[in-house]
Amino acid sequence: MNDLLTLSATQLVAGFRQRSLSPVEVMCAVLDGVTKLDPVVNAFCALDEEGAMSAASDAERRWGRGEPCGPLDGVPVSVKDLVAVAGFPTRHGSWTSSPERESEDALAVARLRLAGAIAFGKTTTAEFGNKIVTDCPLTGATRNPWDTRLSSGGSSGGSAVAVALGMGALSLATDGGGSIRIPACWSGVVGFKPTFSLVPAGKAASWTALSTLGPIARNVHDAALMLSVMAHEGFDRHSGIGGSSDHCADYCAGLDDGVAGLRVAYCAAPASVRIEPAIENCVRQAAGVLEALGARVVESDVTPLADYYGDGHMHSVQWSVFFAQRVRHMEAADRTLLDPDLKALANAGELVDTATFADALLARHALTAAMEMFFQRYDLLVMPTFHCGPPPVPGLPAGLRMAPALTAWCNQTGLPAVSVPCGFAEGVPTGVQIIGRRGGDALVLRAARAYEAARGAFPTPDVMLERPADGMEAQP
Repeated sequence: MNDLLTLSATQLVAGFRQRSLSPVEVMCAVLDGVTKLDPVVNAFCALDEEGAMSAASDAERRWGRGEPCGPLDGVPVSVKDLVAVAGFPTRHGSWTSSPERESEDALAVARLRLAGAIAFGKTTTAEFGNKIVTDCPLTGATRNPWDTRLSSGGSSGGSAVAVALGMGALSLATDGGGSIRIPACWSGVVGFKPTFSLVPAGKAASWTALSTLGPIARNVHDAALMLSVMAHEGFDRHSGIGGSSDHCADYCAGLDDGVAGLRVAYCAAPASVRIEPAIENCVRQAAGVLEALGARVVESDVTPLADYYGDGHMHSVQWSVFFAQRVRHMEAADRTLLDPDLKALANAGELVDTATFADALLARHALTAAMEMFFQRYDLLVMPTFHCGPPPVPGLPAGLRMAPALTAWCNQTGLPAVSVPCGFAEGVPTGVQIIGRRGGDALVLRAARAYEAARGAFPTPDVMLERPADGMEAQP
């Protein structure tokens, strides 16, 4: 791998500041990496090479004058293809979507650009972000950078793979049930789902208030830096930065303050969820690291989650109804173009009656209230990100079609959660998930950073990748 592709966003900015790195050479290296690697892993569905190089030249001139326009000036950033980026179509991984180019950025993208980030490409997604693997008829399957026979996870698989292979240091993704954290877990990168609505989601959010935007990055500091930019409430798209600086949280401040004295609940294996032993061992060791760093770690069964796991329908009911509504007005011809998994999900949603949907919302309210009480006793909760490793490409096994048990409840409650690489299981990365109370994003990132620093550098995947001949291509 080109050494430039191994650098974090923070390292890139430091290099630009010291004039030891050039935004143009970095952008060239990233685009070259996409050319060489993406035909194997299928992380990108659209690129703007000319626009990217022009933006990199502009950034280079600003750095040459010592006048960067923001904390990400010249840093290549990809964007999941559920989020609007001016000049690109937003295809949602679907043949039913419009190929027309967007005239305006989503607000989170506009904030990234204002900070100098270069939005150079769109990353692959499951159709409308419907499942935990990234495959769809429009763009085919996205492959795991550690073993291309396996899935990258989803639905933000393209974003996670791009960052893991250095095809851009940062990626903007979405998470409606684990779609940032799961592919980050299986790709060996950091994926952060912020407190609900901390990052403006706009059209990328579902009306069920489950999906939120967040960063995928090579390390926790980069994720915190990207979050700081996207959560800046003082931005107005027509007049630039404005308003009080009190609205601009710096999630990098205090990031290295450690975890000494924090009350941490550790849940090794929640009720009725079977964690693969190798994964449980990795996460238990991560909890031990936090304890060695001074946190007060207490093993807990997280009682409020017992009903969530015992019922199992809270998330799936809302999710299926959302997709039933999503496709309700489609023409019959368009419905034939949909991913069979999405059609099955929408069909299930059409069968949900009003009472069942209301019960799911009431259960959600009860879980949210119970977890608020839980976080009166604890500062953080540590548990696995996912209970098993990634499935083979193509397809989604029946056993993984339900709501992801360890991640989706955080979307129900709106809590901030991060997945940080903590080891390997069967040759593929796995992650420890650190969860905090609503609004506790800075503390979650601080604990993640403390663990990451103690863990040391995480390996990067081998770029000598081969694509198996399994025929999982996009379908016309």
